[in-house]
Amino acid sequence: MPVQPYTAAKKAANEKWNQKNKERVRYIDTRSKARSFIKKYATDDDLHELLDLITVKLTENSVNES
Repeated sequence: MPVQPYTAAKKAANEKWNQKNKERVRYIDTRSKARSFIKKYATDDDLHELLDLITVKLTENSVNES
């Protein structure tokens, strides 16, 4: 199946959505960078540090939900 061209209308629609949803775009971009770092570059030390940070964040979130 051929790939559909990326039209000017689609580009304009994406830019409009991005402008309207800046926080969501920032969240998605940051999450993507974090996942990429973990998959491609993180050392064992990095992973252990991230695991500690995640554990603390999960604990904070569970306390705040109560």
